[in-house]
Amino acid sequence: MIATTAEFLTIVSGLPRSGTSMMMKMLETGGTPVMTDSIRTPDDDNPNGYYEFEAVKRTKEDPSWLQGSDGKAVKMVYRLLYDLPSDRAYRVLFMRRKLEEVLASQRTMLQRNGAPSDNTGDEQMAQLFCAELAAFYKWAAKQPCIHLLDVDYNRLQRDPYPELERVNEFLGGRLDIQAMANVIDGSLYRNRK
Repeated sequence: MIATTAEFLTIVSGLPRSGTSMMMKMLETGGTPVMTDSIRTPDDDNPNGYYEFEAVKRTKEDPSWLQGSDGKAVKMVYRLLYDLPSDRAYRVLFMRRKLEEVLASQRTMLQRNGAPSDNTGDEQMAQLFCAELAAFYKWAAKQPCIHLLDVDYNRLQRDPYPELERVNEFLGGRLDIQAMANVIDGSLYRNRK
């Protein structure tokens, strides 16, 4: 079941470490072509790959990558959604994960990569993320070209089928939900709260 007839681009977004790569793999396995350049290769933090597409970082200056993107899926950090041109349709799957798990996962990844600590505490980071997300949701609600669906990462881990049914309906009902559910690997859910 390949969802290539959709008249919109599917965007997977959310905070870093909120399950965006997992959702991209789910969409790919479920029948949606994905846009990725494989520049960032799998590692210990994302053994199934990052599913990134570098061109999205330059959308404001060069949105040409959007040509022919309808019916496909791409991953974008939520801050980049502000740069999308309003002359096309987007369906955004916004991954939501318990904030304390996001912060723990980010900290683990930074430590593993030897990044210096910036001395920003979890409480301060949580406040910053909450403020940014509130501003983003307020903005997104006013964009007629953007339709947004929150997807709960933690529910996907516990009982994926209800969340995947919602995703499938939101994207037009062409996905293979069983194949998507099979992507979930509990051993990769390492920062639980």
